[in-house]
Amino acid sequence: MFLQRSAITAARRVAARPAVARTFVTSVARLDASRPATPSEQAAALAGTAEKKVGSYKVLKGTSIDNGAVDNFNGAPRNLGRCTVTFHVVEIRTEEDLFGPGAAPGTVPTDLEQSTGLERLEILGKMEGVDIFDMRPLDATRLGTMKDPIMVRSAGEEQFAGCTGFPADSHSVTWLGITRERPIERCPECGSVYKMDYVGPEDDHHHHHPPEFEEPKTFADYIKPEYRYK
Repeated sequence: MFLQRSAITAARRVAARPAVARTFVTSVARLDASRPATPSEQAAALAGTAEKKVGSYKVLKGTSIDNGAVDNFNGAPRNLGRCTVTFHVVEIRTEEDLFGPGAAPGTVPTDLEQSTGLERLEILGKMEGVDIFDMRPLDATRLGTMKDPIMVRSAGEEQFAGCTGFPADSHSVTWLGITRERPIERCPECGSVYKMDYVGPEDDHHHHHPPEFEEPKTFADYIKPEYRYK
């Protein structure tokens, strides 16, 4: 025989492995676990330990207790029987709030301790179950019209939207540029209308950069405003 041992003998020597790594009850319990909210809980979750102490920093949604000052906080009351109201407060309001506490001397800093800016905002959002960068595709279940356009959220002065037609993927991606000055744009392939939903600050106080170059004029700049979206 060319085989030294039979297939049955070889199969007996292989260690049996369970089909499921952990029970479904454990998986459900992990999904139902509360999300870390305090700095220490977030640091411990990222480090994979039961407890870890870090310096103080501002979280995305903190918790405050006040006696009836509803106008100062966001959220719903928790306990009205004892006149104690608990609210969730958004602590991240400016760029200065997106700085980490840093690591202790002699230790390697984690992303939670040293990240800044948008990276830090994304990490804090993931820790609390908030999708900071909404990467979901645009609404492709209908054709946008002038009376009912497809809204595109934007936190900046300009935004690019990719249209794949209606029904979805009926044509190749056509990129449409919309700005605050021209918030409405129509796809030249399918005719779907998109409109900017501006959610950014009303006034940008960053005036330290030089003035931007003026965009070259085209025939579209000489169309009367009342004819632009007809």
